[in-house]
Amino acid sequence: MREIERRIQKVEAFNASGEARELPAAPIGVPDSYEEHVKLMFDLQALAFASDLTRVFAFKMSRDVSNRVFPETGVTTGFHIASHHNDREDRILDFAKINKYHASLLPYFLEKLKSTPDGDSNLLEQSLLVYGSPMGNPNVHNHKRCPLLLMGHAGGAIAGNLHVKAADGTPMANAMLAALQAVGVEIDSFGDSTDALDLAAPVGARG
Repeated sequence: MREIERRIQKVEAFNASGEARELPAAPIGVPDSYEEHVKLMFDLQALAFASDLTRVFAFKMSRDVSNRVFPETGVTTGFHIASHHNDREDRILDFAKINKYHASLLPYFLEKLKSTPDGDSNLLEQSLLVYGSPMGNPNVHNHKRCPLLLMGHAGGAIAGNLHVKAADGTPMANAMLAALQAVGVEIDSFGDSTDALDLAAPVGARG
């Protein structure tokens, strides 16, 4: 915990030094580096899990209407503008690079959880993480066929190593219902769910 505090204090000291900032309007405790900020948030979440301060968290890695540029991707277009690609292949590829970069930060968090003991196992084994997007095609604000990535084994409730291709028209709430049931929430429906998505015997492809 103290190590995380020192990192935050170092960020605050730099941001209060008068040095030019890439993000002048950001709070004093927020690093200008997107990657540094995300990893700091991941570390805080892992610490909260390890100390049993919370058992649930939500973390939005980027604001939908943000036009922040991510230089690490080689793309000079802001996130929101890139999402409205007008079906141009070059702009779709640029947007894919941004999303690939965001997803590439996940292994850091997974390794952090995996290396943190929890009883006879580790936090990753005992947890269930859901990563995804509310948009299937952001160019037209289409929220159908949205990809979701489920990580962790929820204490053995989910086997993993599965690729599920749900039938067209399947509500995303079906996946959320399955996730909730996997972590022990006793409910029969969630939102507009029609049934819990079967994560043991998937419909469609398996790999």
